[in-house]
Amino acid sequence: MKNREEIPVEYTWDLTHLYASQNDWEKDLEDIQELANKIAHKKGTITTSAPNLHETLKLMDELGKKLEWTGSYARMSFDVNMGNATSKNNFERIDNLFAKIGDQLAFYEPELLNLTKETFNKYKDEIPELAVYSFMFEKLFKQKEHILNLEGEEILARMSALGSSFKKIYDDITVNDLTFPEIEDEDGNKITASETYYRKILSSYDRSLRERYFKGLLGTYGSHINSLTSATNGNVKYRTLVAKTRKYNSSREMSLEQNHIPLDVYDTLISTVRNNVHLLQKYIELRKKVLKYESIHFYDLFVPLVENINKSFTLPEAQNTVLDALNVLGKDYQGVLKQAFAERWVDVYPNKGKSSGAYATGIFGLHPYSLLNFTGTTEDIFTMSHELGHVMHSYFSNKNQPYVDSDYVIFTAEVASTVNEYFMYRYLLNKSDSKQEKTFLLSMHLDSIRSTLYRQAFFADFEMQMHQMAESDIPLTPEGLCNKYRQLYEFYHGPNFTIDKELTYEWARIPHFYSSFYVYQYATGISAAISLAKGIIDDRARNLKPYLNFLCQGGSDYPITLLKNAGVDMSTSAPIIAALQDFSETLDELEKLL
Repeated sequence: MKNREEIPVEYTWDLTHLYASQNDWEKDLEDIQELANKIAHKKGTITTSAPNLHETLKLMDELGKKLEWTGSYARMSFDVNMGNATSKNNFERIDNLFAKIGDQLAFYEPELLNLTKETFNKYKDEIPELAVYSFMFEKLFKQKEHILNLEGEEILARMSALGSSFKKIYDDITVNDLTFPEIEDEDGNKITASETYYRKILSSYDRSLRERYFKGLLGTYGSHINSLTSATNGNVKYRTLVAKTRKYNSSREMSLEQNHIPLDVYDTLISTVRNNVHLLQKYIELRKKVLKYESIHFYDLFVPLVENINKSFTLPEAQNTVLDALNVLGKDYQGVLKQAFAERWVDVYPNKGKSSGAYATGIFGLHPYSLLNFTGTTEDIFTMSHELGHVMHSYFSNKNQPYVDSDYVIFTAEVASTVNEYFMYRYLLNKSDSKQEKTFLLSMHLDSIRSTLYRQAFFADFEMQMHQMAESDIPLTPEGLCNKYRQLYEFYHGPNFTIDKELTYEWARIPHFYSSFYVYQYATGISAAISLAKGIIDDRARNLKPYLNFLCQGGSDYPITLLKNAGVDMSTSAPIIAALQDFSETLDELEKLL
């Protein structure tokens, strides 16, 4: 793998768009502290008059933008060269600064809540510019009954360090304390059965290797199941305590209300997927048949049903493929994509010391960036499409919304990226004249829905039941959680799916459970995306404009409302059923080819 300095500059992102030099970045750090001090001096006076409120809100906007710029610069510089001492130091400094500012301004939100709706409306009459903050205050007022007095909020703020410690315990156990066994691969080379090789090994055609890897990996988590259960138990109890303190009926209600998501959305997801597990079980049976196995295990769910087509793309070919596949979204969309490629918004190739995976980040007042690790595979084409979906969502949101309403929440965050992936899938499928390639793409699409809709709904089901146990004072024990997990596997995957003992430990390796009630949004996201993409394909004239408008709305309304205006009602089961119907149709098409 090449060193960072060996990567041609045109394939790296241009961070001089953010800061021309380290000195410019340092200057903004000074400005941040100065802004924070100005806001801190307003403690006790923020809501006493319209001018005070307006001035403080503008200062907070300015602070937020500078934190976004400095934080993005530090993180992105570090992510492409983690061995660079300056980048590492900058990243640590930003982390410390964010914590310091958060502590210094802990009074801010509780003080805002001294305001009443009537007073805010009066202040808007005095200073019409305050109207831009109307939705922010609407959301704040809705949560008012759950906000404590200043003393109570300060106590909870201090307790948050305790709450986050359970994830740190999990990290310490899984990163520092677990010793994963070594196994031999197909060529006799020794590899560690750790998270590093998860997708690679579980996609291998060597079943013995997959089994040994799977049992080595999951069995290692099982060897520390008592400690991992204690960390999980502490996290759940902490969330339950905070929910009760804030007068929520449950930790689930507290988590969903942060984004104003009705509990019915979560319940509908679980019930709809549960009512359609027969499709997942049909797919598992097809796998069993095609792979010619007497029994099918978890480690058989990732291996491709047909050998990889081994299609390779150069970067220009990949970029042109993305442009062609997303042509359906119109000239403006295409124009920004071309701009992203030409103006170095994307860091393309892997290098030594670069963060693995891919992501995109939006920066208000500039343009988004995306990190890739492109090697030219078909999967890389989908990853590029996915991350550019995030780029486009951030670009249009930031361009069309004021800072206060520009940031979209996680419930809508995966929609644009998955819409792009769906268009890429349909484009490659329609273009292909090879049975093997079609089979590969259909299988890939099924696995995407299986892992994102079925699997994340499965996780959400388990997480909900785990929290309900704690809220009913049922002890969370290793045996109880592992048995619950086994029962869910039996229900979702059916009687012909073999559940190894090691699989019952799987819940203990899922880090998302420490971000309570987060995973369900992957399932709702793919459901919304498939519905929207199919709507555009079926009736572009009617459905494209509402979708593009959704990209421009950022966080200017509740996520349920934003998606409903785009053409998909997540308060109903219809989008989930549409995604499951797509799964069913794809499964039928694949069966005909095999």
